[in-house]
Amino acid sequence: MLERQPAKPFLKWVGGKRQLLSEIEKRLPPSYSGRYFEPFVGGGALFFHLTNSPTHAPKKAFLADTNQRLIRAYKGVRDDVEKVLRSLKNRGKTEEDYYRTRDEDIDARKSDAEVAAWLIYLNKTGYNGLYRVNSKNRFNVPFGRYEKPAFYDPETLRRCSDALADADIRLEDFEKAAAKAKRNDFVYFDPPYVPLSATSSFASYTKGGFGLEEQRRLRDLARSLKKQGVHVLLSNSSAPEVFDLYATGFTITPVQATRVVNSKASRRGAVTEVLIY
Repeated sequence: MLERQPAKPFLKWVGGKRQLLSEIEKRLPPSYSGRYFEPFVGGGALFFHLTNSPTHAPKKAFLADTNQRLIRAYKGVRDDVEKVLRSLKNRGKTEEDYYRTRDEDIDARKSDAEVAAWLIYLNKTGYNGLYRVNSKNRFNVPFGRYEKPAFYDPETLRRCSDALADADIRLEDFEKAAAKAKRNDFVYFDPPYVPLSATSSFASYTKGGFGLEEQRRLRDLARSLKKQGVHVLLSNSSAPEVFDLYATGFTITPVQATRVVNSKASRRGAVTEVLIY
């Protein structure tokens, strides 16, 4: 009998943590209650990784984000993965097909499963797997010109659906999303990173962006949770502001990550990030 393969992210995502999982593993709490919180779920690499862990698989997962389409996609995969697959199966792979799909008014009168299929298709066929919107919240990533875009992947999507079956998935600000965390729970924060330069901020992830005021609010929340006995782990860039923010009451460990999703080729490759706990 073949061994069951673990779930893996069904989306490519800016800042995805698949390349850092071995480093994150070293900083996991030795044990925890089984209640896992990820308030910036993004691609969900750590969540999916933990679901296959013999020691750290969540008994109950609380996943949140402020990107409405992303959250609806997670719900669509969780609740009706077969409808997602039917919607993806016969989609075209041409540039014309891509722009026709991109221009759909996906937010109006569509089910979560339809939103999931729309987002997965664009994610796998658009340029470099980016999610980017303009000031009107219109998806504006150009066509990716892949020979064989892998948007129809029944095995991955069904595994993800199984992994998400009991997850509490919500459209929430990180502070509200972590409010239920109690002593011995585990919270992983993977926010939009503090930019390394004035031009490197990826502010188009949501319409509001994520500035230093939000970074300070996140730092204060992490400190409060730690005082309550919650296991807290954060990731961020190696910008000087991050070291300043977490200088007191936290351990900061630089790690090497490989970034493959970025609008600029010069910002892909090996970079130094930090894990904070």
